[in-house]
Amino acid sequence: MSIDQWVGLVVLGTLFALEGVFPFYDQAAGRWSHAARNIGLALMTGLVGALMAPLILTSIELAQTRGWGLLNAIEVPAPTAVIAGLLLFDLWMYIWHRANHEIPLLWRLHRVHHTDPRMDSTTALRFHPGEIVISTLLNAVVILALGLGLGTLILYKSLMIVVIVLHHGNIRLPETWDRRLRILVVPPSMHRVHHSEIPVETNSNYGTIFSFWDRLLGSFRLRDDLDRIRFGIGYFDGPRWQTPLQLLMLPLREKPHA
Repeated sequence: MSIDQWVGLVVLGTLFALEGVFPFYDQAAGRWSHAARNIGLALMTGLVGALMAPLILTSIELAQTRGWGLLNAIEVPAPTAVIAGLLLFDLWMYIWHRANHEIPLLWRLHRVHHTDPRMDSTTALRFHPGEIVISTLLNAVVILALGLGLGTLILYKSLMIVVIVLHHGNIRLPETWDRRLRILVVPPSMHRVHHSEIPVETNSNYGTIFSFWDRLLGSFRLRDDLDRIRFGIGYFDGPRWQTPLQLLMLPLREKPHA
């Protein structure tokens, strides 16, 4: 396994354990079956990601051996290039996430993530394999265009895993901690709003690691009554839609009529 995958396992295991002790929402009933369902889907998407990994590695190799990409075209110190790479790739992730909400075809795939009727650390793993295929193809292009190195990408993915597992987590952080985290990264308070079934809230807070993209690009939203949020999208959230087969077939389903 890669470094970022080891980081993911440790962070996920730690946070899942903490959710049992310091939960924000009372979701104890069915907690393990919910986790098993999301992890099962993650194993499928992980297989897809592993099969497509050579494409990412090829992009990195081309960028580094041929000097392609923005960061290879400018003369900057290595630490500056790493920081710039992290920021630019995170901006791309913001754009990609927002596109998944605004482009109907992409939303059909991405809504698998949003139809989770509860939210905890395992929700961070819940994606349709089709979304992983498209995102990997586009990531390969962006990596080449930016000229990202392998070390920068591993660092980004490791940071990303820590932050996304945390901001999906059903854990009660002290309000001051959450507020201070929000200055730089996306904390649970922001991402809980993003998983609300209210469309104007679902279509906000697209940031992956850094929270300032949402402030700069007009998609930042908070609410005070986080304990009253209903998760999901208002349809496809019921138990019948939560089986692995139904989740895989979900992009083909039409939105039910009221």
